[in-house]
Formats: sequence, structure tokens, C-alpha cells
Amino acid sequence: MSTHIRQTDPFRWEGIPVSAYKPGGAHFAGITRQLLFDGGERLGCQLRYFEIQPRGYSSLERHQHEHAIMVIRGGGRALVGGRIVDLGIHDLVRVPPLTWHQFRATDTEPLGFLCMVDCARDVPERPDDTALGRLRADPAVAEFIRL
Repeated sequence: MSTHIRQTDPFRWEGIPVSAYKPGGAHFAGITRQLLFDGGERLGCQLRYFEIQPRGYSSLERHQHEHAIMVIRGGGRALVGGRIVDLGIHDLVRVPPLTWHQFRATDTEPLGFLCMVDCARDVPERPDDTALGRLRADPAVAEFIRL
């Protein structure tokens, strides 16, 4: 494992491939991921960079593991639990366990963020009809979420 990885272009790093956000599906749009650090000798977490293109969005999901996020490019909005927050450069977002969340870029600029998670984590859960009904009970959340 290299101790230094150069940035080759803005938000791109030497030897780090830009990958699909997830293997497949239509429950997200315009998003890629890069795995920057994948654990190590004693580091039990991954550091990933996600980039959402204008009008794009991540999956609406929840899971047992926690996320620690720092916005480093552009702006957007996020649903965390029942709260929608505006996002700007260097904002921090904590996504607690079992909390519904989704990230969206603005209509005019990408949203890029670093995301730190445990290396060992569970598979995301997407909302069933009951959970979706509860989320949509709040009109602001209903307008925000994308499936």
C-alpha cells in the first residue's frame, strides 16, 4: 500500500479508479465512487469519495453502520432521518445507524463528499411500502426523495 497518492486532476487520484456507485439499479442517478483507503494494517475503516452530478442522487437507504461525511465539492441537500439539510463545502454530516438517508446534488453543480465507514458493514436496506409511506407523510420529505 502506497504512503502517498498524488492527485492527478481535481477530485481524481493516481491509480484510484472511478467506479460505479453500485452494481446496478434505477434507484440512484449520476453518481460515482472512488475507494481512497481500504483499511490497512490497523485502520478498520474505508475512506471513499462520492461524486453526484447535477440533478443526481444517491440511494434512499439505511443500515446498521454509521457514516461520517465531509462535503469537499459543490453543494446539494441531504435527507438524514426526517430532516432535510442544505450542504456546502466543508460541511460535516453524521448518518447514525438505521437512519434513512439520501444525498442530492443541486441542479447546476456536482456534489462531492468524502465518506468514512467501517470496513466490515452490513448491506443497505431500501424502504418497503410501509417505510416509504411513513417518510412521505412529511410533504417536504415526500418532495425530496427520489427512487
